[in-house]
Amino acid sequence: MKALLRIFRPSRKLALIIGGSALLAGVSGGAAIYVGKDRLLGDEESADGVACTDVNLVTIKKQDHVWVRKYIKTEPVDGMTRIKTALRVAQAVYEAQKPDLVQVVVLDENGPTLRSDIRGRAIGADVVYIAHPDKMVDGLDDKPYSARYYDGEASEQGLFYGERIDLPDDQIAALNASLKDPADCIDPVAVASTKKESKAAAQEAKEPSAEEQAAKDAATPAEAAPAEEAPAKSGH
Repeated sequence: MKALLRIFRPSRKLALIIGGSALLAGVSGGAAIYVGKDRLLGDEESADGVACTDVNLVTIKKQDHVWVRKYIKTEPVDGMTRIKTALRVAQAVYEAQKPDLVQVVVLDENGPTLRSDIRGRAIGADVVYIAHPDKMVDGLDDKPYSARYYDGEASEQGLFYGERIDLPDDQIAALNASLKDPADCIDPVAVASTKKESKAAAQEAKEPSAEEQAAKDAATPAEAAPAEEAPAKSGH
């Protein structure tokens, strides 16, 4: 029996190899779980796209219809994230204004700001939302959504490269249904105005009002007038 045990007893080197392999497998599995969790978290955070900034808003009234075209900027992100952001903003604009058509144009943070320059590859993503296609004018597509984007990154000048992708209707519908919080972009003008008002309010809070100043003056005793100096005596 002892002879058999000696035969099947693994050498120390073999035991170290087996143990190391098991440890490596465990670490690899843990890393895979960690990376998978991070990927899921990242997908969760980007489900509604990214934060954006308003560039311009154009309202067009045509044949008793109201069309809203909104230009926004985002940080450098991939094409699908731009689409998610545009879909989210389109929902927010519709909920706020109820226009017949909403178009959201996504630009890079380094992209142009003049409307005359916003064309071609300056447009990283473009989403059109028509709430009631059956009520729109003739000649327009009867689909509620259309979406397209460039799959490449933007250059330093804010121009996008890569292939232009037109999303199919079912994919747009799935992305739109996955949105959780239809929040609009940040309006830099409103933010600046709010900061200015907050600064003015803080300054006003430091300065006493007229009534407070009058009460303060009344509570302060008046300073005694300086006594007149007696004339100097002349010595004889």
